[in-house]
Amino acid sequence: MSSAPSPPSRLPRRRAVWAGVALLVVSAVLAWWLRPAGESGPRGAVTFSTGVPSGVYQRYGELLREALGRELPGVRADLRDSEGSQQNLARLASGEADFTIATADAVATYVQEKRPGWKRLRGCTRLYDDYVQLVVPQESAVQSVRDLGGLRVGVGQDGSGVRLLADRLLSAAGLDPATGVRAVPAGIDKMPGLMEKGRLDAFFWSGGLPTNAILRLSERFPIRLVPLETDLLDTVHGGGGPNRYYRSAMIPPDAYARVPGREPVQTMAVANLLVTTDRMDAALTEAITRTVIGSRDRIGRVVHPAQLVDLRTAIYTDPLPLHEGARRYYRSVKP
Repeated sequence: MSSAPSPPSRLPRRRAVWAGVALLVVSAVLAWWLRPAGESGPRGAVTFSTGVPSGVYQRYGELLREALGRELPGVRADLRDSEGSQQNLARLASGEADFTIATADAVATYVQEKRPGWKRLRGCTRLYDDYVQLVVPQESAVQSVRDLGGLRVGVGQDGSGVRLLADRLLSAAGLDPATGVRAVPAGIDKMPGLMEKGRLDAFFWSGGLPTNAILRLSERFPIRLVPLETDLLDTVHGGGGPNRYYRSAMIPPDAYARVPGREPVQTMAVANLLVTTDRMDAALTEAITRTVIGSRDRIGRVVHPAQLVDLRTAIYTDPLPLHEGARRYYRSVKP
């Protein structure tokens, strides 16, 4: 009677399995090592809503796009002009934009009024402060906001943060924003030219120092900055709500070398925030936040206010909660 055949040895089969595993590992390592530069990290396209063509938001957006091109080559950033903070937030909430810059008071107003999509807004970074600048021709008789009654006053475009500020300051001065002045709804791209042509008696602006459009105006047309009185600032601050995001500040005399005066000009300032929504991918948001902080010095050489972006304060995006991706970044650099 013949014996039963012996079971086949498992050794060759095991060797084959381990050889296959080793081949997969080696292939993965080679694929990583030989991959084209730029294929790692987040990929895709994002839209930034910025500001008027000659404003600080627009120039900052252009330089940030360049920085993203260097640091995140897999990400394409598209820029869209806007009227300013209010329109920026509306675009963000509706999904027309992925990231934007807006002043903290405009964000607080949007949230307080529970405008469409307000619950979805998230903060990434506190950037730099905007300074309120009330500009008049050098020979103007205007010495305070109260003197603007009946004059042609540039108050910013309807969708801008400047419009919010102008309305609040005029109201605090006892002037109805709708009827107390001849309001001209123009942006910083138009107001200097209108003043130079004699079509504006004054204009409000809120921006970083110096704002190039005002700097260039001062080099070709004599202007003056009107200080905001202490009691006026107290009235604005006393309004509570979004007004609590304003702080008293001084415009240093060297901000605009051609503007007369060797004393600081009293005014108020408000922080700018980089804003996104809870729809945005956490890894991409983390990478963009890292790029914003890391590119501060390079961008700041052109847009001077960007030099003030500070890692120690960047995390404070009140009135918005931090986006999870931004939170990951700040945790990664926490000492």
